[in-house]
Amino acid sequence: MTNDTEPRFLTQPDGTRIAYHHTPGKAPGVIFCGGFMSDMTGTKAQALEAACRAADRAYTRFDYRGHGQSDADFESGTIGLWTDDALAVLDQVTEGRQIVVGSSMGGWIMLLLARARPDRIAGLVGIAPAPDFVLRMWDGFSDEIKETLRRDGVYRAPSEYSEEPYAITMNLIEEGTNHLVLQQPLDVDYPVRILHGMADPDVPWRQSLEIVERLRGDDIVVTFSKTGDHRLSEPGDIARLIETVEALAKGS
Repeated sequence: MTNDTEPRFLTQPDGTRIAYHHTPGKAPGVIFCGGFMSDMTGTKAQALEAACRAADRAYTRFDYRGHGQSDADFESGTIGLWTDDALAVLDQVTEGRQIVVGSSMGGWIMLLLARARPDRIAGLVGIAPAPDFVLRMWDGFSDEIKETLRRDGVYRAPSEYSEEPYAITMNLIEEGTNHLVLQQPLDVDYPVRILHGMADPDVPWRQSLEIVERLRGDDIVVTFSKTGDHRLSEPGDIARLIETVEALAKGS
């Protein structure tokens, strides 16, 4: 667990404050990009922080706008805005090369960071990464849901992970198509590790193979857990994540 009870904030050009926690330490640092409607107090984010503290390694976790302790309304968020938030944290809070860990939607943000700041990347670790998920989401919607989105601009989907429904906006889906990463190859000259549960009900494990096909690099390893769910937050999953991140850090 973290020793910092209150987050610090950086302010975006539009005035939105982005909450973050940063632990100084040795390089390469680790930065955690959370998932859709998650926040930086989750099990994986805090477990990684504890591990990095123990290893005297720099570590950063943050909340996108509309998430957790950051400003703004969730429904106003888009992939582009959340990527801008992640870039601001990378540029203004961290130093040197970073191992970027991306969970679910954070795996999409992770790849967008890598495309925008390749010189700042020491490695990538995707946890059930969900790049380009707006395409799969739209294709999976019924005609009724699509009509609701076109008419109201928002669809409130029930969530297995929260009492609050997911607010899916038409703007999220349409704007997200401007940031697709699986439509063309991505050159990577650093190691990439992907962890994915084969019992994941939200992001098909085969998508991780599609990601590997798009990455042009040699040091890319995917680890599947046959019984793993989407969150991969069980003790064994957390231990595997920490081991993966620290192995990359030691090897960089």
